[in-house]
Amino acid sequence: MRNSAFSIAGYLALTLFCLCLFVPGLSTLPPLDRDEARFAQASKQMLETGDFVDIRFQDEPRHKKPVGIYWLQAAAVSIVGEAKTTIWPYRLPSVIGAWLATLLVFAAGTRLFDRRTALLGAGLTAGSLLLILEAHQAKTDAVLLATIVASQAVLARLYMRGRGGEADAEEQTNADPAPLGLAAVIAFWAAQGLAILVKGPIAPMVIALTVIALVVADRDWRWLRGLRPKLGVPLALAIALPWGIAVWFATDGAFYTGSVGADLLSKVASGQESHGAWPGYHALLMLAFFWPGSLYAWPALVHAWRSRTTPGVRFCLAWLVPAWLVFELTPTKLPHYVLPLYPALAMLTAYAVRGTAIGIITRLDATWVKALHGLWAALALVLGVAALALPMVLGGGFTAWSIIPFFAALAAVVVTLRLAWRGRAPAAAVSALLLGGALIATTLEWVMPRLSALWLSREAAAIVETAVPDRVGAVATAGFSEPSLVFLLGTDTRFTDGADAARHLAATPGAVAIVSDRHEEAFRATATELALSLKELGSTAGINYSKGDRLRLSAFQGGR
Repeated sequence: MRNSAFSIAGYLALTLFCLCLFVPGLSTLPPLDRDEARFAQASKQMLETGDFVDIRFQDEPRHKKPVGIYWLQAAAVSIVGEAKTTIWPYRLPSVIGAWLATLLVFAAGTRLFDRRTALLGAGLTAGSLLLILEAHQAKTDAVLLATIVASQAVLARLYMRGRGGEADAEEQTNADPAPLGLAAVIAFWAAQGLAILVKGPIAPMVIALTVIALVVADRDWRWLRGLRPKLGVPLALAIALPWGIAVWFATDGAFYTGSVGADLLSKVASGQESHGAWPGYHALLMLAFFWPGSLYAWPALVHAWRSRTTPGVRFCLAWLVPAWLVFELTPTKLPHYVLPLYPALAMLTAYAVRGTAIGIITRLDATWVKALHGLWAALALVLGVAALALPMVLGGGFTAWSIIPFFAALAAVVVTLRLAWRGRAPAAAVSALLLGGALIATTLEWVMPRLSALWLSREAAAIVETAVPDRVGAVATAGFSEPSLVFLLGTDTRFTDGADAARHLAATPGAVAIVSDRHEEAFRATATELALSLKELGSTAGINYSKGDRLRLSAFQGGR
């Protein structure tokens, strides 16, 4: 009864923690370029056209990721009933995915370690900067994480039973374990089918590498019989295959040519879209994107390697190391690629912090431990100072709201490092998690939305909607072609140049054009040639962060 009460309290505490981390900024942050806006726009077009098979961004085929995330986003928008240009409903699947992943890490951790280690590991997963950012974006990665952790939780249960019992010290038994129940088997294979619908082969690859590493390390594969593949593989295929067949016929095979040939294989062969990087890139960025858990992550990995014969540790290493090496060796690298491995890293960190590695993680005479703590503190201070300074640089000036994340950063450094230097590792980890989470959440809610110079699409769309609420025809945009503008202004938004934008106004009385300062000369010259009078509706200046360009956008209507 006591253990059950602790588990229920743990799930409730984690749910509350996730609400505090994932909800702030959800509705106030505008659609982000470029991936989020592309996903959301494609989902919006499914609702507009009723075509839930072929994925498109405007008239362009979007043959990159499978359909799962688009279906989930379209369902969320339909259920919520908000306007299709409101971004937060499209983000709900990511929020729910991040929350479910957190709870499933707790479930997996109770199989691999004890409940308190599992609770800390789940908290470190939820509180990581990378997962918080992914929970705020209408993309695939948080949902993919949930499917992978669901599969790994079942696999962990099966593996630990094969090693002689459950890991929780208060429930451990050496009795011959019973096979997995049907519900757990169905959950494993259903998660794999859903994962394939969301992001293709990534989840099966992570699971397969985990299994291979465990089989090689233990020289034992018999525990895998409990997965019942004769039942499970058809179930996974039944989930993923119908759309796979439908999209083949709908696109004459072009989806697979694009998603496998142009997208997946090009990422493996070379650094796609200028996202190439050297091996070690993910390990270096882990210090920032696993923050605040990165306070103890590297010493914990040293301890994990020394304790690799412990079944729970071995499972987490099998989850973490082989797939991490694959991502490091793949030429194309983006920070979110390793998100599916962060739960394993979080559980190993929690396992070390909970006392088994106290001699490693509190050894302040070691230069490398001091350096890690210094980097951790520097990252906190950078985030805090940025929250204070960015509104003055990119917004309307100083805002009192920035003081909250700034002091959260100071408190995180002072309190956390003081506890760490006194050898109180568990308390330091909890301090880092709570104060670091407060810093990130308040920045997303009260600072980032106020950086108007970053949100050119939001500001330009607001000018148009305010000045011409009953505009006629599509909006033409010259010199600014970010997908967030399409999401906000409509699927028929036209990307063009200055001269053609003027011709668009001449051909469509009452229409609107948004013109960048780089195209305005040609726009005005063509308008003069066409005897078109121009009415400027307003302008906004800022940074197109997708390209790093400074722009001024002006909105115009034309008349004779």
